Amino acid sequence: MKYYSADIVFPIAGQAIKKGIVAMDDEGIIKGVFNPGEIDDSKIEHHKGALIPGFINAHCHLELSHMLNVVPKGTGLTNFLTKVMSERHHSAVAIHQAMVEADRKMFENGIQAVGDHVNTAATAKVKEQSPITYHTFVEIMAMRKEDVEERIDQAKEIEFHFDYKHTSITPHAPYSGSKSLFKTFKKAVSEDNIISIHNQESDEENKLYRYKTGEFLDFYRRMNFEVEDFRAQARNSLQSFLPYIPTKNKLILVHNTYTSIKDLDFVDRMGRQVYFCFCPKANLYIENRIPKIGNFLLGDHNIILGTDSLASNDTLDILEELKVIHKEFPELDFNETIKWATINGAKALNLHEQFGSLEVGKRPGLLLLVGMNSFKLTPKVKVRRLR
Repeated sequence: MKYYSADIVFPIAGQAIKKGIVAMDDEGIIKGVFNPGEIDDSKIEHHKGALIPGFINAHCHLELSHMLNVVPKGTGLTNFLTKVMSERHHSAVAIHQAMVEADRKMFENGIQAVGDHVNTAATAKVKEQSPITYHTFVEIMAMRKEDVEERIDQAKEIEFHFDYKHTSITPHAPYSGSKSLFKTFKKAVSEDNIISIHNQESDEENKLYRYKTGEFLDFYRRMNFEVEDFRAQARNSLQSFLPYIPTKNKLILVHNTYTSIKDLDFVDRMGRQVYFCFCPKANLYIENRIPKIGNFLLGDHNIILGTDSLASNDTLDILEELKVIHKEFPELDFNETIKWATINGAKALNLHEQFGSLEVGKRPGLLLLVGMNSFKLTPKVKVRRLR
């Protein structure tokens, strides 16, 4: 048994404790969280800063780790997608080495679990050997009706390469799936299949769905995608595709950069379990904009955080994502945003019985935020993994 103490302990499951103490056994399982004075001081390992559980990175693309610094910043989503699709093919050795290094850095950066999107089985071996727990989302893309069944079958085949307890198939995005895909997908999955969809990362997606105009039409022509069957819906993409998503399945909407208050009202009226995942550094990298987070706070929506990929980010570091959010929205309370980075993400990925909070019986990891001597997150704060 080891006892850890710091200036502040954020159990997440309860109020922050000044000079609190966390007890862990040799396997990293929490055995108790104590107030000062409840444990013999000679047994305690003291630290300056704040103790928190490991981070949950709810959205990542590990298989794009070899694309660091390949795509220029600020080119917009359709140009970003074109560059990724045309230049993602490297040697298997280079791709594997980049994924191993990215996985190592994520763990070093305090990330305990990851929701990771894939198009292939390339990440399977890395995940088997990683100290990080992954939930793998196998993406499905199909614009033509005749491709839908085959693409769903292909996704299910890829799914077999990963831990069956932590794997799902999911449509990739509204702009890469037809109405036929969404309708067929609804019949192809069980209720425990978590769904994670890229949503409104660019306003061009909304233009496509409202008017069938904008940059996506040029993107489809460049990629030789057939979209003759696509019909404008006279409303934003989220309102167009959400009715076709199975209602009982847990749903993660990723990015939400151009999600409006009307869109959020539409989601609320659907009465389903939705998590909104923000990846602010990636949004700034691609579109030079981040979501209007205040709109999501109005309705007490479930918020989680992700890093996206090294094609759209220079780090895979949830603390850095938090720093961006607090810089843009200084009025936010760290007591709330730390939940976005921990327990909320664990709940979204069905991993909350193990991770996300410092509670007895869990194995959530233990991080020290160095330089955090108050309840304020500043740019100088660093993360150090203790367990």
